[in-house]
Amino acid sequence: MDKIYINTDGGSRGNPGPAAVGVVFFNAEGEVIHEHKECIGRGTNNEAEYQAIIKALEILLKSKWFAENNIDKKEVICRLDSQLVVEQINGNYKIKQDHLKLFIAQIRQMIAQMQLNISFVHIPREENKLADKLVNQALDNE
Repeated sequence: MDKIYINTDGGSRGNPGPAAVGVVFFNAEGEVIHEHKECIGRGTNNEAEYQAIIKALEILLKSKWFAENNIDKKEVICRLDSQLVVEQINGNYKIKQDHLKLFIAQIRQMIAQMQLNISFVHIPREENKLADKLVNQALDNE
């Protein structure tokens, strides 16, 4: 099985306030293979978390790794330190805000389009330091 790990994080200063996303791709050996940071305008922490996942999936879709054959032999594990967002994506928690439902719908549509085995797991904040650092770097340079 060809695995790729994607750590994502999103944050805002002010909640809502200036918001940014951080995305880190790791190969199966745990080596960083791609990083992305980007300011996304104003938003809340939760909105930024969802937009980080969407950005990660957009990057994945354009990647050489995805373009190679044998999609059925590939696995993607998305790791977030937001348990709320993980549980909402996995369908275990209800989503009350309509605009967040739109993010979920977009994520599910992208996953269906890619036809990949993608899972979302919660990790401790300490294991997501690089993605968090990218968010803060983007906000510091805004």
